[in-house]
Amino acid sequence: MNNKNTILLVDGMALLFRGFYATGYSGNFMINSKGVPTNGIFGFLNYFINSIETFNPSHVVCCWDMGSKTFRSELYKEYKSNRGEPPVELIPQFDLIKEVVEAFEVPNVGIKGFEADDCIGTLANEYSKENNVLIVTGDQDILQLVKPGVSVAIMKKGQGNYDVYEENTFFEQRGISPNQMIDLKGLMGDPSDNYPGVKGIGEKTALKLLQEYGSIEEILNNIELLSKGIKKKIEDNIDMLHLSRKLAEIHCEVPVSCSVEDAIWRINNEKVSRKLEELELKNISRWMNKVG
Repeated sequence: MNNKNTILLVDGMALLFRGFYATGYSGNFMINSKGVPTNGIFGFLNYFINSIETFNPSHVVCCWDMGSKTFRSELYKEYKSNRGEPPVELIPQFDLIKEVVEAFEVPNVGIKGFEADDCIGTLANEYSKENNVLIVTGDQDILQLVKPGVSVAIMKKGQGNYDVYEENTFFEQRGISPNQMIDLKGLMGDPSDNYPGVKGIGEKTALKLLQEYGSIEEILNNIELLSKGIKKKIEDNIDMLHLSRKLAEIHCEVPVSCSVEDAIWRINNEKVSRKLEELELKNISRWMNKVG
């Protein structure tokens, strides 16, 4: 990296859900004396502090989803409908985690009608004009944002393990360009977000088509050259192909902003400790010592 600032954009939801399930699966919800579960917050902080320790950013911003209704669910009512209500133990932690992030003097960014990804994409475009941007997430969709000045660290199993994707090595790692990730999702769909793409086309076939033709548009321009089976699948699912591509694309022009000045990483140990003690989180000093 050069002498530019490194701005860490944190996918708050990815860290919170991962933190919650890492501890909650065993029923260890860490309920404090006020009856409030804190295991998601505890898990979030483990990942959050580790990412700061690992990547040593000069600035940090945390992005959030703001409710489940977004322009994507307007486009396709089945979008993410496979996800049930969040566990009851997680619900009070949604607001509390933002208070914790605030105690770290890290800006919380989110906007109704859009996903955290859209906020991340918008800020990454803005910040990367003059800074290096690193996005920490568990979500492969965000790989489409990789470009000069924007890298993505995907959290892997176990704490402190990341796959880091940068523009100059992306093709070696994935076999396509970051921008083609949108068309990949358009073709193969995304079961976790509950949209099907082209029924019968999986990742392997989708990759092969994109490596050969470059884009959905070019695949359609050359549809007569495709094997009979693939041609039929695409023609039978043409509307869903276009819709899936639209759902997969991160919108990078949403009305959010956060000044670089507000995002400077400068931890106020006293403020953070006070908040974590209020939540009765133990062993907080080990976090403070790592990044204080």
